[in-house]
Amino acid sequence: MISRARQLLAAALSGALLMLPAHTGIATAQTGHATAAAGKVQNIALAKTAADVKRVADYWKPEKFKHTDSYSPATPGAPAAPKSTSAGAAAGPAARTAASTTGTGKLSAGRLAAPALPRKGAQVGSTMGKVFFRFGDKEYWCSASAVSARNRSVVATAGHCAYDPRQAKAADYWIFVPNPGPGGEQPMGIYVASSISLHEDWIGRGDYDYDYAFVTVHRGFAWVNKNGQYAMQDVGRLQDNVGGLGLELNRKPGTYTVAAFGYPAGAQPDGSRPYDGKTLRMCREGRTIWNTAPPLDLQKGVQLQACDFSAGTSGGPWVIDFDKDRKVGSLAGINSLTWDRDGDKRYDAVSSPYFDTVAGTVYQRAAAQSTPAKIA
Repeated sequence: MISRARQLLAAALSGALLMLPAHTGIATAQTGHATAAAGKVQNIALAKTAADVKRVADYWKPEKFKHTDSYSPATPGAPAAPKSTSAGAAAGPAARTAASTTGTGKLSAGRLAAPALPRKGAQVGSTMGKVFFRFGDKEYWCSASAVSARNRSVVATAGHCAYDPRQAKAADYWIFVPNPGPGGEQPMGIYVASSISLHEDWIGRGDYDYDYAFVTVHRGFAWVNKNGQYAMQDVGRLQDNVGGLGLELNRKPGTYTVAAFGYPAGAQPDGSRPYDGKTLRMCREGRTIWNTAPPLDLQKGVQLQACDFSAGTSGGPWVIDFDKDRKVGSLAGINSLTWDRDGDKRYDAVSSPYFDTVAGTVYQRAAAQSTPAKIA
């Protein structure tokens, strides 16, 4: 039996709505891997037409961004503290990992997408930022990053920053703001979500092995004043403006080091608040280990220790080979859960779903989506 001090406390990091959802019995049988993986990817339309984009844009007028401090990055209900006899250091994930990484081999270990620098302006990436969205009548925000893609329009974040399985509902009014200013400024533009691509086991079960989303966004816009009225001004594709992180798959924990990024704002378990969510933070580069938590359906998680991130960092990128000068590297995971491993009421680790072949298939669905050539 594990002592109380060794119990693991896990909580969703962002302003998402999740408690442990009920299982809906979505089938998990896999036949051929390529077919099974593709069949388990769901693409959900959000704002598809110019009118849809205008509706979302009008919701996020400049005055709205002045109040972003009032939007919630905290978790309304944290799941119960899961116990793990391995404390996340077991030999590996449960048996289904083998099923998710074998098959045709079209997506093998290594790089699926290379990092990309912006086509416009300085050759320095600004890939990281915040996503803002609404569930019901309440605004939330998370961390996120731009990912290199053939459509130059993909954002990676946590699944619970785009879809709530408890309500069986996608987020509304979803936007990405790269490199936001401390006062809500949008120096690189605003990018409205066109659709979100997720694994069906996140949608139907809230399975934290699949707590990631790849979001296809429209061309960005900036608000400009024309004759005393705000008007949308097209600023182009996301990747052209900010660059994009590469994407690495099937990197076995313990064989690489990674840096985690995000905008922490929530309280630590002891009630203290060392961060205010206004500044992008980085947990120092470190090695990763396998991480499991059966109460969360987490059978193939990856944990980064010595990281005190709190609510607000959900969806923030895990980056391999981060170039501190050019601000790019390769995405290998996202912040999903935070952990108090020693029970001292301070978070000391963060975990991500394992980015395997299935995650690559979800990304490919998002990268294959097209959006209108003009929004404003």
